[in-house]
Amino acid sequence: MKKQLLRERVKQIDITQFNAVPILEQYGHAAFQARNLTRAAHLYDAMLHDRDCTIILCLAGSLFSAGLKKIVCEMVEDNMVDAIVSTGAIIVDQDFFEALGFFHYQGSPDADDGLLRQHAVDRIYDTYIDEDQLRVCDSTIKEIADSLETRSWSSREFIVEMGRYLEQQSNQAVKDSVVYAAYKKGVPIFIPAFSDSSAGFGLVQHQWERSDKSKVSIDSVKDFLELTRLKVAANETGLLMIGGGVPKNFAQDVTVAADILGRTVPMHKYAVQITVADERDGALSGSTLREAHSWGKVDAGSEQMVFGEATILFPLLASYAYHKGGWKRRKKKNYNTLLDVER
Repeated sequence: MKKQLLRERVKQIDITQFNAVPILEQYGHAAFQARNLTRAAHLYDAMLHDRDCTIILCLAGSLFSAGLKKIVCEMVEDNMVDAIVSTGAIIVDQDFFEALGFFHYQGSPDADDGLLRQHAVDRIYDTYIDEDQLRVCDSTIKEIADSLETRSWSSREFIVEMGRYLEQQSNQAVKDSVVYAAYKKGVPIFIPAFSDSSAGFGLVQHQWERSDKSKVSIDSVKDFLELTRLKVAANETGLLMIGGGVPKNFAQDVTVAADILGRTVPMHKYAVQITVADERDGALSGSTLREAHSWGKVDAGSEQMVFGEATILFPLLASYAYHKGGWKRRKKKNYNTLLDVER
C-alpha cells in the first residue's frame, strides 16, 4: 500500500525550458493581478540590472515540495539572488531532504489521513512525504551537529555545514539542491526559526543525548546581526518575497536594526511580494509593502504586491527574469566569506 501511495513523484519546474516574456508583456496591458505580476517582473528585472543592488530572496510555504526547488537552484547558480531568508521546512524538510536522495510525491487533498498515518505517510495538501525518510533527514542533522564545535551557531553557519556534508557524500550525486548550490556560490541562507523543521528534531536529539555537556545551539540573534551586517555592507538592497511570515519580517527589519546600531543605510530600494494572504486582519504576511514604508523598511515607488498562488505566479516571474537575461552581467557576491570574516 505504501508503494502505491508513493508512486508518482513531484517533478520540478524548469524555467529554462519556457519563456514567459511574451505572456507577461501581454499581461502588462491587462488588469488586476495580471498587470501586477508584470510590474513585479519588471521590478525584479530592474534589480538584476542594478549593479549596486543586492537581492534577498524570502521564501515561506511548501514551495520546494510543490515543484519550485529547481527554480531557486537556477537563480542561485546564475547569480539571480545574493542571499536567502527562508522557513526551515523549505530548506531542511524539502531541499536537504531531497539532496539526501528522497522525493516528494503527488497525492490527494481528499486522502484518508488515517490510512496515511498507518503507513507513515505525511500529507501537505496534495503532496505526500515518507515519514520514515524524514526521520533519516532528522538524524542526519543530528550527525552534522555531533561533528561540530560545541558553541552557538547562526543558522547560516549551520547550513554551510549542511552544504559541506553534501559535498563530502561522494557516494551520491547531489542534483538541484539549493543548500548545495548556495554552499558552492557563497550565498548565505538564513532560517530565523531554524528549529521549526526537521532541523529542530535533529538538534533536540543532539542536545538530549549530550545532557549537561557542551552542545551545539542555534542563535537567532546572531542570524539577525549577520543579516544586518550584510545590509550595511551591501547598502542598496531589493527584496523578492514568495509568501510572507517570519522571512518577510526578518528581511525587512534589518533597516531598522542598522539604524538602532547607528549605521545609516537606505530602506530596501525594491520590494516584490507574491502572497495569498489578506491585509485586512493586520497580519504580516498580507501587510502591504506601502505599509512597510511607514516603518522605514521599504522605499516608496518601487514596490509591488501580487496576490496569487506561488506555484502559478513564481515560475512566470522567474522565467521572465531569466529570459530577459539581466543576470548575465551579475557576479557572485559571496557574502558567506564576508560574514565568516566578521564572525
